[in-house]
Amino acid sequence: MNMPDSSRVDVIDSHTGGEPTRCVLSGGPELGDGPLSERVEVMRHHFDLFRRAVLCEPRGSDVLVGALLVTPVDPASAAAVIFFNNAGYLGMCGHGMIGVVATLSHMGRLGPGQHRIETPVGNVHVTLVDSGEITVSNVDAYRFRSNVAVDVPGHGVVLGDIAWGGNWFFLIEDHPYSLRLDHVDELAAFTWEVRRSLAKQGITGEMGCEIDHIELCTAAHDPANHGRNFVLCPGNAYDRSPCGTGTSAKMACLADSGKLAPGQEWRQEGILGTVFTGRIQREGDRILPFITGTAYVTAIATLMFQSQDPFRNGIPSPFEMRS
Repeated sequence: MNMPDSSRVDVIDSHTGGEPTRCVLSGGPELGDGPLSERVEVMRHHFDLFRRAVLCEPRGSDVLVGALLVTPVDPASAAAVIFFNNAGYLGMCGHGMIGVVATLSHMGRLGPGQHRIETPVGNVHVTLVDSGEITVSNVDAYRFRSNVAVDVPGHGVVLGDIAWGGNWFFLIEDHPYSLRLDHVDELAAFTWEVRRSLAKQGITGEMGCEIDHIELCTAAHDPANHGRNFVLCPGNAYDRSPCGTGTSAKMACLADSGKLAPGQEWRQEGILGTVFTGRIQREGDRILPFITGTAYVTAIATLMFQSQDPFRNGIPSPFEMRS
């Protein structure tokens, strides 16, 4: 599917802890009215150029995350959303969900209180308070395997945990790197090699799912916080925020090791020093993560796709070209 000539797509941009979200309000493809898990597959197989056109250059960038608003399956839900990035589609996105809620609030579609939002991996409950702070009650999180060894060329054997927090993560505690903004090139290079090595060595999440997020962890730089991370996202761009699904995966690992009790606060720094506040609840064997943060609207725009524009379908990202 090419973008129709002279079509228009209305969007609102925001950032959550420095990580941008582009919320698509209108002009998106018709995906049917089935479960979101089915609709995201329709988009993946029939309308993927829409993802590239609205998110990648020249209208976007590799770091941008898209959030397509669609009609909920259950009319009682406040909204339904499909998340995507320069590489493909995300089951859930913590910073993106906070951005979606801030966008809907800015539009007057959500007020303070609790709301349910549908995603392809399950329903997510959010709470918006008068200050603008947003808490996301994420999908269940869990540690799948601990102390998994992967042989990374040039770095030797690296140990990490495999965990689910709405996306699949490989979390590494034992590494020589300082998680500082001026070190992002070497951090990105190392985590990219880890991801490539996981794939080559057949190391996956549950049911063979690809591990497409790599998370480095250290002690916090600010003593008011508990930990710091660097997260490489699927499209080889690093997360500017502390990563909502990554924080969920981290808390699941801590809880599984007996290092985080239900209700105990976990303040997670990202690479920019911005913070998500997390906590967990337990229901039997289930770990329910909660992530609190704030997002800010940065732009309201109409994207144009003119017939004479050779890049109306977007420019493939370098990651897409390598794939």
